Amino acid sequence: MSRADQERWDARHTAVSASGEQACLPPDALRGRLELLPAGGRALELACGRGAVAVWLAQRGFAVDAVDVSGAGLEAAAALATRSGAGDRVRLVAADLDDGIPASCPGPYDVVVCQRFRDPRLYDAMAARLAPGGLLVVTVLSAAGDEPGPFRAAPGELAAAFGAIAGLQIVSHDEGNGAASLIARRR
Repeated sequence: MSRADQERWDARHTAVSASGEQACLPPDALRGRLELLPAGGRALELACGRGAVAVWLAQRGFAVDAVDVSGAGLEAAAALATRSGAGDRVRLVAADLDDGIPASCPGPYDVVVCQRFRDPRLYDAMAARLAPGGLLVVTVLSAAGDEPGPFRAAPGELAAAFGAIAGLQIVSHDEGNGAASLIARRR
């Protein structure tokens, strides 16, 4: 990621932080499917931003590694974790995912979440970090039902990419209205 991109995300997270409190929320793809979530264990959230999902997972008993490039986002995530009583269960990792998933996050994880960040070069690495029975939860911007763009997945991209990874079983795949979501489980 360029320095300009990092500064843009820092400015965005700083502006959002100034606007008020933040809620802890499940990943978009799991809404209405919470029964798929394991009872606890270890979780990895990539591109965690301000930590809403990471803290939500920690509140459900997961030890969470949360990765983001934005220092302002990670500061907001730390504050949210502390306010929510989950500060001891969320480890924040400053890293640029353009360089790959950090070596300090080797897994295995019972849940891997990546929401609103798309880098097809990371798909295999995300799946490789799953423990047996682990759940992969991905939501990205999509050209399905919207205009194509450099940050949007092509229609069918997630299903094709993760469906081709040995040992993964797709549990759910939805796309349309400019978003694509996939849930898969490691066999």
